[in-house]
Amino acid sequence: MMQTSVLKTVLQQWPPQYDKSYLPEDKEKYWYKEIETASKEELNDIILFKIKNVVHYAYEHSPFYQRKWNKIGLHPSDINSLKDFEQIPITTKAEVREDLEEHPPFGSNVCVPYTEVHRIHGTSGTTGKPTVFSFGKDDWERIAHQHARIMWSFGMRPSDLVFIASPLSLYIGSWGALIGAERLGAKTFPFGAGQTGQTEKAVSWLKEVKPTVFYGTPSYALYLAEKAKEQGVDPKAFGFRIMFFSGEPGAGVPSTKRKIEETFGAICIDSGTMAEATPWMSSTECEHRTGVHLWLDVVYTEVVDKDTKLRVPYGGEGVPVYTPLERTSQPVIRYWSGDLTTWTDEPCPCGRVYPRLPKGIYGRIDDMITVRGVNVYASMVENVIRRIEGLGEEFRLVVSRESVMDEVTIQCETLGSKANEELISQIGRELKRETGVTFKTELLPAGTLERTQFKAKRVVDQRDFRS
Repeated sequence: MMQTSVLKTVLQQWPPQYDKSYLPEDKEKYWYKEIETASKEELNDIILFKIKNVVHYAYEHSPFYQRKWNKIGLHPSDINSLKDFEQIPITTKAEVREDLEEHPPFGSNVCVPYTEVHRIHGTSGTTGKPTVFSFGKDDWERIAHQHARIMWSFGMRPSDLVFIASPLSLYIGSWGALIGAERLGAKTFPFGAGQTGQTEKAVSWLKEVKPTVFYGTPSYALYLAEKAKEQGVDPKAFGFRIMFFSGEPGAGVPSTKRKIEETFGAICIDSGTMAEATPWMSSTECEHRTGVHLWLDVVYTEVVDKDTKLRVPYGGEGVPVYTPLERTSQPVIRYWSGDLTTWTDEPCPCGRVYPRLPKGIYGRIDDMITVRGVNVYASMVENVIRRIEGLGEEFRLVVSRESVMDEVTIQCETLGSKANEELISQIGRELKRETGVTFKTELLPAGTLERTQFKAKRVVDQRDFRS
């Protein structure tokens, strides 16, 4: 199934059922050449077919979307073109959180019986309330299939051994990398990250096992290189030929990409959207590394103006909006990412029809910051600061990259009623518990930080993602 006359097959069945045994020959450049090198008209036919099906499915099975669309008199039968699709209102993280509050613990957008839920993942909310993602087994297998197909595009093959150096936890990035590599037929080493002393152990294991592919965050890869050099080990000795990344900007930043490739002697691949839009690898570079391709037949991606929410032309800057096209357990329709990017439809040497983000994701339009693959919101920090006695009301987050790892400093005002050492210890402990990130703390005299009568500037991001 699906490997012969794939264009015809994909227009006849939704949700698609993929042949679990299918693999291209190693020498093949494409997983599905007929789709990946289709004309734009053929690609749009596939996208529209999937969009119509996922919209109808969501309306019939998701109380969340039925309520949302009924309020504005929208019916799936109104969607007969990609232009029509743009009239569907965007879904925001705030709406999803509100729905989770009103319909705990999974919300009203789970479209399969609880007995059919196969995996549960999530992210932390602005006040620690988790955002829950539910995946049925069929969805999980389709995610694995599409991730394998995308990994194929940057050169991964069944003969590879993949070292996964990111937390195997709530974070779906690690699991998406794992199941994609396994579906492709590669060997996997889910080593993980984040434990005390784990990086030093990673150096030893890498010397012995010699994986050919690395997955993690860019900052962790450079930190790993530092630790290796401290032990007298040249990172090139690990033998990586491909390193692919998600979770934070970096792999799409020219200077960082160059440093990784020079340090390890491997190609550096940028990838990733967001957990809510899984299969998150639908934005991934090919082996030519000219910016991430938007695999529009997997997750339909629009780039829209941050204010008007209208689609921007190619060459313009805006916010990606995502619609996974094959998920049935928890569909996501036009999900607002809050990221900032520029897109183009200029051809790539790989010959694929998909548009690209030539600079990757290079900013955020809100207060969320990503530090070492972890999302941190100013409101999460506010929740901590406001409950600690001895601190003033104002605070500021300063994010920097002084060497190779992201650092975040909390600047807050002391009222002088507690010893500084006690406050610094309490702030660090409670912020770590709330966010999972280690903060530096800078205590300032009361009245130091700027006041405003409108929106406070809570985040100062000193990282340069454009250089």
